[in-house]
Amino acid sequence: MARIAGVNLPTQKRLEIGLTYIFGIGHSTAKKIIRELELDPDQKIRDLTDEEVTKLRAYIDGELQVEGDLRRERQQALKRLAEIGSYRGIRHRRSLPVRGQRTKTNARTRKGPSKAVGRGKKK
Repeated sequence: MARIAGVNLPTQKRLEIGLTYIFGIGHSTAKKIIRELELDPDQKIRDLTDEEVTKLRAYIDGELQVEGDLRRERQQALKRLAEIGSYRGIRHRRSLPVRGQRTKTNARTRKGPSKAVGRGKKK
């Protein structure tokens, strides 16, 4: 089992797909890594040699920002936006859509389940 950047990669997957299990590596980045290290993208992760795993680990640790570091940086960016009081920061703080979507209807994913509004007791 290959463990890279603190993530156990699934052994039955192709290398190109398996690398995407690491937070911060998508399809295009995985392809770029494989091309630079001259590895076979169709090779299964279980078939990688120790040397190839070491090469992958060294490249990812040295060249890319992944997993914990990337998550921390993203959190700090959101915290900074909220602290300076920017529009985006306020929307993040209130758990509302950030990118201009409407909120009169929809936006249930960000706002959570709708709250029932009662009329009150009839007199």
